[in-house]
Amino acid sequence: MDIIVLGGGVSGLSCAIRLREAGHAVQLWARELSPHTTSDVAAAMWYPYLASPKERVLRWGQRTYEVLRTLALRPETGVQMVHGVELFTERVPDPWWASSVPGFRRATPEERPPGYSEGYAFEVPVIEMPRYLPFLQERFRELGGPLHLREVHSLEEAWSEAPTVINCTGLGARTLVGDDALFPIRGEVLRVSPSPTRRFFIDESEARGMAYIIPRTTDCILGGTAEGGVESLTPHATEAEGILSRCRRLLPEGTLLNVVEHRVGLRPGRPSVRLEAEHVQERRVIHNYGHGGAGVTLSWGCAEEVQSLVESPR
Repeated sequence: MDIIVLGGGVSGLSCAIRLREAGHAVQLWARELSPHTTSDVAAAMWYPYLASPKERVLRWGQRTYEVLRTLALRPETGVQMVHGVELFTERVPDPWWASSVPGFRRATPEERPPGYSEGYAFEVPVIEMPRYLPFLQERFRELGGPLHLREVHSLEEAWSEAPTVINCTGLGARTLVGDDALFPIRGEVLRVSPSPTRRFFIDESEARGMAYIIPRTTDCILGGTAEGGVESLTPHATEAEGILSRCRRLLPEGTLLNVVEHRVGLRPGRPSVRLEAEHVQERRVIHNYGHGGAGVTLSWGCAEEVQSLVESPR
């Protein structure tokens, strides 16, 4: 089939690759490509954050975990498996996604920093987006797929060249298809180098403020924030100070944190992920957006469901 994928982030690239691997004639049109996409700002680790409904997210996330774990065997992908802990100051039940992660268990006292009485210990893929997104782009090109820098203002523009369009435009779908259910979830992160740890740490406490430390090969991402409905992409010095303060409580006293970059991204929030086919006469669009803070986490599972929708009888 002739297909145009709209969107150059992780969702669009994953869909384009799966569809091209299946033999379809696929073009990818993107307003921006790495390093200028929202996906580039992602921390990014496998974790189903700010995405629903749980049943579909669990299925998509499990499949993506499997694919990323396989990609972690190839250093050029920028994916690696990393151990770490999520921390609490009170007893909590296992998370709803625990069954997706092999070896998930309760953290031992030795694994918890001072001040934390509970925690989960698990291993998940950590994805270095400055390496991973170019890897995906090159994979699509190797499959014979063209990438075009092209901003689209209506589905009609894409339908004029292909009867099937895959809409992976994230927050852009607010204007492209008039989806008022979408809203930005602003996130600020810091990049520090060298990494102060080889384990990841997460503390999502609302009372203490969100903190996470995601180590990568040569650096580390510290976060973060989640401000619903905030559009600004301007980094705030006060937020950076808060992130550093919150992350220091997870590390040994006196740990050096050398900040080399301060970035802001807007997660595409939505009450539920929109993954469905819509038919307009002889044309159709398959929507795949609204992944909240779990775009990477759901990417391959969603891409394979998109492929299934493309190939299913209308």
